[in-house]
Amino acid sequence: MEQENQSPKPQAAEMQNFDRLAGAVESLVKQERWSRRFANFLKLAIAGYIIFFIYIAMEGIGASKELKTMQNGSEHLAVVRLEGPIMAQSEASAEYMLPLLQEAFSDPMAKAVLIKANSPGGSPVQSALINDEITRLKKLYNKPVIAVVEDLCASGCYYITVAADKIIANKGSLIGSIGVRMDSFGFTGLMEKIGVENRSMHAGEHKTFINPFAEKDEAGREFFRTQVLEKTHQQFIQAVRDGRGDRIKETDETYTGLVWLGEDALNNGMIDGLGDMGSVGRELMTGEPNFRYYEVEKSIFEQLLGDISTQTSSRLAMYFTTLH
Repeated sequence: MEQENQSPKPQAAEMQNFDRLAGAVESLVKQERWSRRFANFLKLAIAGYIIFFIYIAMEGIGASKELKTMQNGSEHLAVVRLEGPIMAQSEASAEYMLPLLQEAFSDPMAKAVLIKANSPGGSPVQSALINDEITRLKKLYNKPVIAVVEDLCASGCYYITVAADKIIANKGSLIGSIGVRMDSFGFTGLMEKIGVENRSMHAGEHKTFINPFAEKDEAGREFFRTQVLEKTHQQFIQAVRDGRGDRIKETDETYTGLVWLGEDALNNGMIDGLGDMGSVGRELMTGEPNFRYYEVEKSIFEQLLGDISTQTSSRLAMYFTTLH
């Protein structure tokens, strides 16, 4: 009789275990469904985000083309940007800028050419090439050239802008840095401390004069300073004198690599006036100035990528700014 009374208990326990297992399976299925729905929602959100910015970019491209078409048939001020480091294969290189300058100067509807400058400088060779081309095109087309500086026009940027008829800047702009430099480092002391040995090989006594892992080659460094840096500096100085003429008031500090604020640069003759694109435009044209920016034509794909990245970065910057 005891065995008959105890037999239902194991069956009840098995049923409870089965119910728990069924509940766990049901919970897992629901979680899996929720995960799939969330993943699908996330995919749709990303797709919608991309489509939205493609639409915005296409609208911008269409408006830009329409504006350019309108500008082509009317008198305007041709604007060529000189922005960022000046180096080969960059947007501030001679390869990039020369065709834009040629297009701007040769346009019969361009009343003047404006160089919108905001650059820390860079390659002296690229700067000299652009300076020479501006000088050549000025004589060929007999059009006024005005460089309009925003935040910074230093070193190679100033090398280029001295070819303009006038340089206009903001009172807080940084102007100058008429000098030449080459940076190098030496790690020999650190190498000794950590047990690293330099085993590089070379042919030519001064081939490794800038090798940061070798002992300092004073003779090689002095040769480079006098025969390369100093001569390049003199080329820079001559370009400034050719471009600025009697306007620049030379002192012992003029060609030392120092920079000046716009107000002081005006006083020492490094620039010709204080202003911005708007004030220059109003001076050159009656009524509201009509600017046309001369830029390298990009494919729709390149423009879309550029616009999407620009819009995204600007929105992220705004978002993170509001967090502080």
